Formats: sequence, structure tokens, C-alpha cells
Amino acid sequence: GIKWMSSLEAKIEDAKDKKPTAEKLERLRREKINRFRNQHRINIQGTDLPDPIATFDQLQEEYKVHPKIMENIQAAGFHVPTPIQMQAIPVMLHGREVLASAPTGSGKTLAFCIPLLTHLKQPRNKGFRALIISPTRELASQTHRELVKLAEGTGFRIHMIHKAAEAAKKFGPKSSKKF
Repeated sequence: GIKWMSSLEAKIEDAKDKKPTAEKLERLRREKINRFRNQHRINIQGTDLPDPIATFDQLQEEYKVHPKIMENIQAAGFHVPTPIQMQAIPVMLHGREVLASAPTGSGKTLAFCIPLLTHLKQPRNKGFRALIISPTRELASQTHRELVKLAEGTGFRIHMIHKAAEAAKKFGPKSSKKF
């Protein structure tokens, strides 16, 4: 059938249709996030994944990353996160596991070091609280350098151990019992 209505009723009817529903707002938000991921060539799999970040400032606003760590990020010359950092940092800050692949020089080290220091919150005298295993000494040195720069002024002690004998000299003969 035909629906007869006045022009005023038609305007009211149109206004009802244009009110955004919660589902529509969520769909639009998802589309925006997907466009952002596509634009930065971020491919991700999983369920209930956190949204990527567009700026490092979001880390302090949304995840309460230590202000000194944020200062060290800026001092190191990092102004805009790389794609791996945009997605991996929020995922790890949500306590999720990550398996990531990105080219050399894309910022993977920073992508896992920021969440690591954030989860540790503050230094404690309880021995080693985090362990990073690297396949080569060169990569271990690079990770150590980045962590030292990132943790500067926070009180965290960052150590690199490549031989048990050196560890015993550096930390004492009972170091194997401590750690």
C-alpha cells in the first residue's frame, strides 16, 4: 500500500532514521579502524583485539605508560609509531601474546620493550624479572642498548649476559642460585 503523510511527518520520519544506533556507531568505528590498518599495511588475526595507536601520546593517555619512559621515547627521536608498534604495543599492553613479523629496522625492539617495562611498573630488588632471549649476540646488544635508553631514569637495571662464566664474575659465584 501507499503511506500518506504530511511533509512535517516525513521530516520527523527522516530524523528518526538518521539517529545513529549503538550498532551503527560501532560498525563505523570498526570501518575506521580497518581503514587505518589497511593504510598502514597492518595485517592482524585474532579475536577481541585492541585498536592500534596512531601516536605515542595515546600510550600515556590510554595505558598510563610511565612518564619517564614517554620522555625517553621522545628524546630518542621517536615521534610517530611504526606500523608494528601501532598494533603490537596495545596488544601486549592488554596482556595478549603476539607473534609478529616485520622488516629489519621497523621498530620491533621498541614494540616489545615498551610493554615489558610498563608491565614491570617499577624496579624491585627481586632478581631478574624479565628475560629476553636473542638468537645472536649482535641482536642481544641492540636490544640491550634500546632497553637502557628506554629505561633511563626509571631505576630499572638492564643487564646482558652471554656466558655463564661472565655472569658468575659479574653477579657473584652464587648468581646461578639467585636467578
